[in-house]
Amino acid sequence: MKELIEKLVSAYGPSGFEDAVREIIRPEVEAYADEIRVDALGNLIVRKQGDGSGRRVMVAAHMDEIGVMVTHVTREGFLRFTNIGGVFVHHLMGSRVQFADGTTGVVYGEKLEDRSKVHPLSKHYIDVGASSREDVPVAVGAAAAFVGPFEQQGELYIAKSLDDRIGCAIAIAALQRLEATPHDLYVVFSVQEEVGTRGAQAAANAIEPEIGLAIDVTGTGDTPGAAEMAVELGKGTAIKAKDRDMIAHAGLVQLMRQRAGEAGIPYQMEVLEPGSTDARSIQIAGAGSAAGAISVPCRYVHSQSEVVHAGDVENSVRLLVELLSRPIDL
Repeated sequence: MKELIEKLVSAYGPSGFEDAVREIIRPEVEAYADEIRVDALGNLIVRKQGDGSGRRVMVAAHMDEIGVMVTHVTREGFLRFTNIGGVFVHHLMGSRVQFADGTTGVVYGEKLEDRSKVHPLSKHYIDVGASSREDVPVAVGAAAAFVGPFEQQGELYIAKSLDDRIGCAIAIAALQRLEATPHDLYVVFSVQEEVGTRGAQAAANAIEPEIGLAIDVTGTGDTPGAAEMAVELGKGTAIKAKDRDMIAHAGLVQLMRQRAGEAGIPYQMEVLEPGSTDARSIQIAGAGSAAGAISVPCRYVHSQSEVVHAGDVENSVRLLVELLSRPIDL
């Protein structure tokens, strides 16, 4: 898992530019697919045929990450930019970004008159080492991802884009471990989640699942001054009850709790007040589906140094396999 996770988080893949991530995932899952395809938006859809006794199930993990896009180049060769997804301005000063062609830039801001305040995004710029507009190696419309190399410290994985490459790694591992399933299973490695769960919505409208499940990260309440939340790093996978945009199907939540208990899988109950996941789009696509989410506790979400615990990752894989390998009766 460690090697796979490192490969995934190191890939370039802001929303709308997920091709490199997809090319890493495809060879990992081809041997376990009865059918594999890429739809018009760029979702990688892996179908595993069940024995006919189960349900039509869609599992989604998103390939994209937050990033920025160039909006203007100044006469002096500095890049103004807009956000792709949930970029927090207090993470910007001194961070680095990398464009698809490998160009690296330093993000900084105009002079602060009051150092107790934070500049809005519009007062930041990217320095790529150019001395004029003509020297700039990237154009308006070029997208960049943040730089945050993978590191392991004890049981912790630290990197940018663990949201949601860790979900992709969990979905890959589950496919590889799943010997048989009664379900007509569609594992969707989705695009453009960070800008409105767009890829999952398109895929779910095409698949029309009866059961939908997102694999994503969630916040934690275990750091100094954190918002109160009953999720901690290293205490097990998290089963979503509710987030900002979705109430999980009560029967599916109960079934996941039951399967976790039977298999001795440590878990936590998640209520996430800010943010949502692909499960929102799956739940309301077409005629609707019974939807929920398996969440990986993650500190410092949408920063260049997101942190997850290896044990929580493994327990998320175990719960997903337990759920998919047996009937889902709600």
